[in-house]
Amino acid sequence: MTGRVQPTGGLVGRGLVKRYRRGVETVSALAGVDLRVDAGEFVALVGPSGSGKSTLLALLCGWETADEGELRYLGPLGDRRPETFGWRDLALVPQALGLVGDLSLADNVLLPARLRGTAGTEGPRARALLTDFGLAHLADRYPSQASLGEQQRAVVARALLLRPAVLLADEPTAHQDRGHADGLLDAVVEAARGGAAVLIATHDELAWARADRVLSMRDGVVTEGAPS
Repeated sequence: MTGRVQPTGGLVGRGLVKRYRRGVETVSALAGVDLRVDAGEFVALVGPSGSGKSTLLALLCGWETADEGELRYLGPLGDRRPETFGWRDLALVPQALGLVGDLSLADNVLLPARLRGTAGTEGPRARALLTDFGLAHLADRYPSQASLGEQQRAVVARALLLRPAVLLADEPTAHQDRGHADGLLDAVVEAARGGAAVLIATHDELAWARADRVLSMRDGVVTEGAPS
């Protein structure tokens, strides 16, 4: 395992607000969120369902736009907008998984490299990730032929393939038994030690224990520390 890098990138959010209309009422999904995740840091975001964790990740990856507040990426990504990022800049593990149904698990993992034109050079890493995540014997299967846990591990492998500068993950161990969850967390820790800024939303208390910092979220507000 590599040593921890000095922070040279990451992300900062200040006063992030996101509102939605629900019938005649306005719901504040994010109510002034402040957070920072540095390069080389693994941060766990915890909180009850409906607290705003998924909305925050969607905003950080560019899927949503804040109604108020400022979001800045640091280091090499600092002069760009999230919607311009490629898989090597920012990778997301969504709860919905999002595998391509007519591609094998191996081809799904290799997809970021194909889009970047580096499939030939990234093939060995893709095969290594499949092996590390217990998927090598399923490499030629389609997502519909794999369990939810197997699909989720393929999604994490896809996100890690190009060693992204920022890794965001929404409940990445939700469909895993303890052994496979530990393997995924090992890979997340290794990504941070390799220089990635890592933020995962999770209910997994063992993930909290592996993180460098824990942030708690409730009612659209983020505070430092695990929930009491």
